[in-house]
Amino acid sequence: MAATATRQLPGALPVGISRARVELTSYLRNRQAVMFTFALPVVLLLLFGSIFKGNASGTNVPMRQVLISGIIASGIMSTTFSSLAIGIAVARDDGTLHRLAATPMPKAAYFIGKLAMAFVCGISETVVLLGLGVGLFGLHLPNTPGRWLTLIWVVLLGIFSCAMLGVAYSSVARNGRSAAAVVQLPYLSLQMISGVFFVFTQLPKAVQAFAAVFPLKWIAQGLRSVFLPGSFQAAEAAHAWEHGKTALVLGAWCVGAFLLCLGTFRWRTRDGA
Repeated sequence: MAATATRQLPGALPVGISRARVELTSYLRNRQAVMFTFALPVVLLLLFGSIFKGNASGTNVPMRQVLISGIIASGIMSTTFSSLAIGIAVARDDGTLHRLAATPMPKAAYFIGKLAMAFVCGISETVVLLGLGVGLFGLHLPNTPGRWLTLIWVVLLGIFSCAMLGVAYSSVARNGRSAAAVVQLPYLSLQMISGVFFVFTQLPKAVQAFAAVFPLKWIAQGLRSVFLPGSFQAAEAAHAWEHGKTALVLGAWCVGAFLLCLGTFRWRTRDGA
């Protein structure tokens, strides 16, 4: 009878879909988390979009449109990397993960739920920022099928790579109290060096090379290729949009971060509590 009951348990996918509903509900009820990870990019867009009114240095492209592309990329990282890394670290610290691991729930279902939540939040954030950019700051939506396709694959690869990085990075925080500080430091630092608030090529060469290792730089560059005119390619590091390299780097991070999750994720705190 026990064996029969075990075989009748739902699989990881249906349980993961149910888990996604729980994760979304929990996220939306946590006002502090929503403010830090979802509302902050919106506030930054409204603030910087109102401040910058001239063209980006050395180009004929409005700086606010360059900023919008970067802040959308930053919003993707905020609602995936930051949200998951902090949320999982807190859940590990308060024992939630330990209790979930002790249930009959397939462990893969937990990650399916988290990933689904990341996609819903990341896509929603992108839509909100796009709406504000178009409605308030003169951003032009993609005008060709090719640009729409680029928007789709850049956003999807960006969400997946940053989400997997968030899951893996959640193990760095020693406890829930330190999670926000531990996570926000790399997130804010990468914003400064990845072409979110500045024209990327105005940064020192060494900083450009370091930023190019991480996904945020390539997400921002991919989005600039969608929303900015071709003339802006002259302001890019390679004087080209580099779609192939962008896809390659983001795809490599998707695979690498997934493997990193497999090797680093813990259901308990480091002291085993």
